[in-house]
Amino acid sequence: MNGLVKRSFSLGGHRTSVALETEFWAVLLRLADVRGQTLSALVTAADAAREPGRPLASTLRVLALSDDSVKQT
Repeated sequence: MNGLVKRSFSLGGHRTSVALETEFWAVLLRLADVRGQTLSALVTAADAAREPGRPLASTLRVLALSDDSVKQT
């Protein structure tokens, strides 16, 4: 897991961990801030909206890459 940072969340009453690169966590933290959410709230919303069978880590990476509100110029 070199280069990955693991964070734990409670989703649907169950604890789960997600390992992402630090760059993705930085974008997700900025996105949560822009939306006025905590990181936990952002992850919970992404989990609720993700496609069946898609891993949560993949969903979060796509969210980080696709949201224009936090892209650096």
